[in-house]
Amino acid sequence: MVMYMLIIENLKVKVEDKDILKRVNLKVGDGELHVIMGPNGSGKSTLALTIAGHPKYNIVEGRMIFEGEDITSLKPEERAKRGIFISFQHPVEIEGVKILLFLQRVLKNLKGIDEVKAYELIFGAIKELGIDESMLQRQLNVGFSGGERKKLEMLQAYLVKPKLLILDEPDSGVDVDSLKVIAGIINRLHKKGTSILLITHYGRILEYLKPQVVHVIKEGKLVASGGIELVNLIEERGFSALEEVVS
Repeated sequence: MVMYMLIIENLKVKVEDKDILKRVNLKVGDGELHVIMGPNGSGKSTLALTIAGHPKYNIVEGRMIFEGEDITSLKPEERAKRGIFISFQHPVEIEGVKILLFLQRVLKNLKGIDEVKAYELIFGAIKELGIDESMLQRQLNVGFSGGERKKLEMLQAYLVKPKLLILDEPDSGVDVDSLKVIAGIINRLHKKGTSILLITHYGRILEYLKPQVVHVIKEGKLVASGGIELVNLIEERGFSALEEVVS
């Protein structure tokens, strides 16, 4: 019997009186890797940020169940403490905040880990993942390339080890070498049992991953679900190949 980490039922979401998501239904099982694809503006990021609890996204109808608990009305920080982690598409720069101190605070707030133990975990993870430790002395995302920002997001996820990891286009703006590092961290977390919802516009990161299910969102609707064959279809014919299934 499949146990579901996340269940989304009839989700309708508005942003500033504009309908974005239109009755989306989705189930992610324990330890499963799901991929969501779709054209620009289709609602992929809206879905990710709604699950994370961003206040800008107004849930008009439907609900979200996480580990059997209705989290539809929970604040973002409450969702984070329950094990939901989102890696942002465009991580922001924060001047004056050193990365090492930031990561120590994250581990303290989410995991109750003291600064000394957090220090050991951070440097252990840096070594294990092959990330340059000089990054830890820099300010948060200040002057970072796209690949550096995404690797830092993945380092945070690896340290926190969430129950559900939401990745909003982790492959955008990164070079091939960074993509391999990012995919490697995703695979490590997946093998450790983290459920993953990965949003991507292109299929190149999937050369390194093995998702259980691929979904396609168009115009705020979940129009198709299947295996890797959906990715191949989109790569060959574009998202227009799925137009006939949009109601």
